[in-house]
Amino acid sequence: MRFNPKARLDTGRTRDAGRGAGGGGSRSRLPIPGGVGGGGIGGVILLVVLFVVAQCSGIDLTGGGGGGGTGGAGGAFDTSRVSDTGRYTKCKDGNDANEDKDCQRVAVENSLFDYWGGELGDDFTPEQGLVTFSGSVDTGCGGATADVGPFYCPPDQTIYLDSTFFDQVLEDQLGGPDGGFVEAYVLAHEYGHHIQNLLGTMSKVRTQKGPQSDAVKLELQADCYAGMWTKAARETEDADGNVLFAELTQQDIDLALEAAASVGDDRIQRKTQGQVTEESWTHGSAEQRQRWFEVGLDQGTLSACDTFDGRRV
Repeated sequence: MRFNPKARLDTGRTRDAGRGAGGGGSRSRLPIPGGVGGGGIGGVILLVVLFVVAQCSGIDLTGGGGGGGTGGAGGAFDTSRVSDTGRYTKCKDGNDANEDKDCQRVAVENSLFDYWGGELGDDFTPEQGLVTFSGSVDTGCGGATADVGPFYCPPDQTIYLDSTFFDQVLEDQLGGPDGGFVEAYVLAHEYGHHIQNLLGTMSKVRTQKGPQSDAVKLELQADCYAGMWTKAARETEDADGNVLFAELTQQDIDLALEAAASVGDDRIQRKTQGQVTEESWTHGSAEQRQRWFEVGLDQGTLSACDTFDGRRV
């Protein structure tokens, strides 16, 4: 993965909240990345469904203001109040993205913003922010620690990420791959949750667990949306019309597929409990996650990614 040195980076939606008072959290509790909401490993599993219920009913489950409905500008938590360390002010162009992981993160966000803006047109509202943190952070979904892994918070329409996750958890604890496009895949998955929020898809979740549950369908659709973006990433542009990506290879795509497999429910269960219990799945198996990423990559349409259309996923 290489970026166009001439591309201009927009850091306006990317902030760093610095280190929270909660510390680094317990690394003995493996998070399940790619979820909706916040909390520890149990919290991520449960809040995939609880926040859907809250969004549809207007019930405040977090103390953060709640709010019914999906889409719109959010507002349960004013992310402009999140302190900013200035971590991303150095990121000016594609050359910076090629040399610095922080700036690479900005470039991926810019690409996702451009792609989904074109795909959804008038239905698109950008995420309120991509916020990195260390230790802990306050969100519209309540307080979150590094144990959570990357997640999207519907009430404040913000993606949160402890940037140590990829080395300390995905690679070291889950045995996942290491490489530039791994983080891009995860960010694209989280952005997929934002798209679901805008389109009202979260209201379709009724069943919470199992390989064919609505919670799993929500996660697999986000993987499919990540594939859609990957298919078109090389055509995404900055505000001046310069393409953002100079190169995106099959090796990059293979890294994304390997990362998707490493966070499958079956893979995580084998590592954490030594056996697979399908009835408790909330995110999908390694095979399901890879397959739906490839559906988005191959077909590149919202209709192809409709995991709620009655098909077995």
